[in-house]
Amino acid sequence: MGFKNDNDKQAYWRTTVLLLLKLLVIWFVVSFGCGILLVDQLNQFQLFGFKLGFWFSQQGAIYCFVLLIFYYVYAMNKIDQRFGVDEE
Repeated sequence: MGFKNDNDKQAYWRTTVLLLLKLLVIWFVVSFGCGILLVDQLNQFQLFGFKLGFWFSQQGAIYCFVLLIFYYVYAMNKIDQRFGVDEE
């Protein structure tokens, strides 16, 4: 169990950082983009009786963040298995 060489360590680190950066970009777009920058355009639509821009700034960003956490756990388990450093 563990890394065989330094190249495996670097590849693992690069893969995990890339995953984290992708998830942070998604979170930024949803929370800042949809909740602040695009709020006027999104307010033209409604979701559950609320303007969509308001919904994203109050609820949608939180739901997206929680979903990203669950996806992060799933993806990290897959990455750990691929590099042979999983807990099982």
